[in-house]
Amino acid sequence: MVSLYANLTNLPSNNTKQVFARRSFLPEYPNGLWKIETGFVRTFTYLEDGTTVALGLWGPGDIVGKALSKLEPYQMECLTKVGATVLPLEEWTQLTETLLSHIQQAQELMVIRSHKKVDTMLIKLLAWLSKKFGSEVEKGRLIDMRLTHEDLAEMLGSTRVTITRVLGQFEQEGLIDRLSLHRIVVREEEIWYYEI
Repeated sequence: MVSLYANLTNLPSNNTKQVFARRSFLPEYPNGLWKIETGFVRTFTYLEDGTTVALGLWGPGDIVGKALSKLEPYQMECLTKVGATVLPLEEWTQLTETLLSHIQQAQELMVIRSHKKVDTMLIKLLAWLSKKFGSEVEKGRLIDMRLTHEDLAEMLGSTRVTITRVLGQFEQEGLIDRLSLHRIVVREEEIWYYEI
């Protein structure tokens, strides 16, 4: 077992913000965490058969890092351009708050993925994303994370084709508006009626 407070090796020498391109990976530091300043990161692992398993979605102010997981592999992929700062574990004083945040998000995603129908899982995921990361716009809440249909499918254990079909259905029903660059406006009132 690796101690969270073992000596700090291979960490950048200063806490300056580093910038990572979309679809690049944050480096793993066993004794450090990343504080996301700008952009969005997804954490995930793989099953033996290559299936991707989503572990979380994180945005500005969130903390991610290999030290928070025992899973192997553990990947931190930038969904957008990301600005992040390395935090040495021995200097991180809010570890309990960070761990609670990870546990709460894992539980929320577990409940979303527990629904039997893909359309129910997807509408719940979109509602969750709009509450956690969305911004208020005229017609609802904008999810500006540029999630691809493949990203959404991997989060729900579905296929890209199914997600594309269901998103089209949601758009026809007026639950969402799809914009360019994989951005989605979720119409909260319409979703509330859909969930009933």
